[in-house]
Amino acid sequence: MNRFDFTPYRRTMVGFDRLFDLLENQNRMSGGDNYPPFNIERRGDDAYRITLAVAGFKPAEIDITAQQNLLVIQGKKSEEASAGQFLHVGIASRGFERRFELADYVRVEDANLEDGMLTIDLVREVPDAMKPKKIAVGTQKVLSVVKDDSADKTEAA
Repeated sequence: MNRFDFTPYRRTMVGFDRLFDLLENQNRMSGGDNYPPFNIERRGDDAYRITLAVAGFKPAEIDITAQQNLLVIQGKKSEEASAGQFLHVGIASRGFERRFELADYVRVEDANLEDGMLTIDLVREVPDAMKPKKIAVGTQKVLSVVKDDSADKTEAA
């Protein structure tokens, strides 16, 4: 098992704990099941699409749950009695669960099932407060001499 130790980086980098946890969790989960196959496509600067091959599943048998920074897609096949006897079963009819870690401010925009392909469109919407801003450099305020009122009174007397 290949395991990378992030301990030296954790000691010197503040605020990156979540990133290191994601990397360690991904390493643990990568040896698992590869069903159903999927594609991840970048469709723009802030738009993505996940496509899963879920042939044989009906929309009612697929559950998509979006949590903070996590997208969970589950498929549960309903048990249907077959009229005939199978001589060979090559089409998978098992359930599945596929998890995707999402970046901050990524939300699910749309999900469609067509021709055995489940497409999930994602959009990253960064709040205006978090977007980079240009700060205009203003001119320096002109300094003026402050007059002392007591000096004016002594001159008048």
